[in-house]
Amino acid sequence: MTDDAPLIGLTSYAENARWAVWEGKAAVVGWVYVDAIHRAGGRCILIPPALHGIDRILDGIDGLCLAGGADIEPTRYGEDRHPETERSQQERDHAELVLVEHALARNIPMLGICRGIQVMNVARGGSLIQHLPDTAAGESHREVVGVFTDHPVEIATGSRLEGILGPLAPVKSHHHQATDRVGAGLVPVAWADDGTIEALEDPSKPFALGVQWHPEEGDDIALFTALVNEARTYRDTRNRAD
Repeated sequence: MTDDAPLIGLTSYAENARWAVWEGKAAVVGWVYVDAIHRAGGRCILIPPALHGIDRILDGIDGLCLAGGADIEPTRYGEDRHPETERSQQERDHAELVLVEHALARNIPMLGICRGIQVMNVARGGSLIQHLPDTAAGESHREVVGVFTDHPVEIATGSRLEGILGPLAPVKSHHHQATDRVGAGLVPVAWADDGTIEALEDPSKPFALGVQWHPEEGDDIALFTALVNEARTYRDTRNRAD
């Protein structure tokens, strides 16, 4: 990684955590996300969940990665809570939905991961299947809580995602929710064998892609490399305009 590495904003959780002799609420995110961004040639900047200063944050980053995490509050997409929907983090929901809206308006390159694709979809007016085990998908996307499930996804011909991963890709999943109604401007571009939508992209944007799986957990960093490359192009274009 060089000193001119593109700056990639990475959203974080607000969770109780323990470090050294301390314990309390913390802004945390798995190191695997940070490591994947760094291995791809980017420099990670942590974005804690908060509403103030969003536009100043976006002024300073070249790309955005939306990390996984808790279920989104169902009222955000006009539904009652399913009994299996996890406790939501209202502050994080609100902050990330605004962050995504503003980032998309600026054409900042964006990669959404697991919860991240769901935030992108809800921000565009889409909705979620709240509990996949109620559908034909069953438990196939999270067979054991705390263990990633391996399965293939089929990728749409001609999509940005196909250009990165090819027509078929092995993925690691750990989710019980997925895209239902697709948000405005988004296009499904990958599916599991059971028909679950596994990726969305906005073809009107230079790079706005969300995946339902966890690419940071695999050896292939192609998605992060694509994000970093697009972030470098965005930065250079912005600098020339300035």
